[in-house]
Amino acid sequence: MSDPRAGALLVATPLLGDPNFARSVVLLLQHDEEGSLGVVIDRPTTISIDEFLPDWGGIAASPAVVFHGGPVDPEVGIGVTIRFGSIEVVDLTGDPADDSPVRIFAGYAGWGAGQLAAEIAEGAWFVLDFATSDLQVEKPEMLWREVLRRQSTDVSMFATYPLDPRMN
Repeated sequence: MSDPRAGALLVATPLLGDPNFARSVVLLLQHDEEGSLGVVIDRPTTISIDEFLPDWGGIAASPAVVFHGGPVDPEVGIGVTIRFGSIEVVDLTGDPADDSPVRIFAGYAGWGAGQLAAEIAEGAWFVLDFATSDLQVEKPEMLWREVLRRQSTDVSMFATYPLDPRMN
């Protein structure tokens, strides 16, 4: 595990009690001394891209639905793509480019100065490396387990953590 940085994943630990982020995977888009901003990449909605942003449906990454990016400003759209192996935020107010599939998020996750560091210190998040395939998975609802499972440390054991440990 490493320190939070733009381009890293925040993977919710089973200790995280906030239902907005239970078993979530957040891609950090910005992290500096003023705070952090990211999008939840494993929460697809049933809203088609064409309903949310009609011109963008043709280049949406599969599944071509809007993702719940986080609890902050859910009416704000954020587009993210991978170009030449790098994460790029896409300007959704312009014309769609048809060279890279775009994942569209409604809303985002945000933390004020020091807030994310405190949550990590409390054991709420694992900070893990992002793989470009994380943004392009066909079954994003399985991403939490997949990201944990691929770790070469003891963190991988959390992939099998039951939803309710009392029922184990």
